[in-house]
Amino acid sequence: MIRILIADDHEVVRRGLKQILAETPDMVVTDEAARGEEVLDKVSSKDFDVVLLDISMPGKTGLEVMKQLRSIRPQLPVLVLSIYPEEQYAVRVLKAGASGYLTKESAPEELISAIRKVSSGRKYITPSLAEKLAQQLDYTSERPLHETLSDREYQVMVMIASGKAVKNMAESLSLSVKTVSTYRSRILEKMGMKSNAELIRYAIQNNLL
Repeated sequence: MIRILIADDHEVVRRGLKQILAETPDMVVTDEAARGEEVLDKVSSKDFDVVLLDISMPGKTGLEVMKQLRSIRPQLPVLVLSIYPEEQYAVRVLKAGASGYLTKESAPEELISAIRKVSSGRKYITPSLAEKLAQQLDYTSERPLHETLSDREYQVMVMIASGKAVKNMAESLSLSVKTVSTYRSRILEKMGMKSNAELIRYAIQNNLL
């Protein structure tokens, strides 16, 4: 029996996942978490075979949790399940130690197949993601500007490019407005840009939206 921890801040998503997995005889959801800190607490005190982890959660982000999980339980498979397309986060989360990446638009059958695969110690990588990873290994290709950003900077950059207001970003990330503004300034400086419009244009050109 594959014991699963579902980590997502939306109760409706957790319920939907539990319903899908309840119909799968070799899987059982043994716990759930709505915040990043909860994930770390539960993994520290209980045994799981797979963690289903969302990228966007209040408090610690999925990427931050991912990195800390690697030090707490380095062998625990983590399958990231996100609303964001592969272009935005997949390579980044795999580099952080995830065992696989799926979007929430994926079919239930694909989710179940991915859970079985990562629980056996293997990686779950779609053909399109495999191609992106191969491109990452091509050292002759120029490194995209957004890859120079830290995980938090990248997350803020995607939010800016999506048209979110600073106040909304601050609430979503559990940060102050001043901190988000500091991140924005740092992002623009690192990427050699002067405005949100340039960031939006860059995000569109690089399929980050």
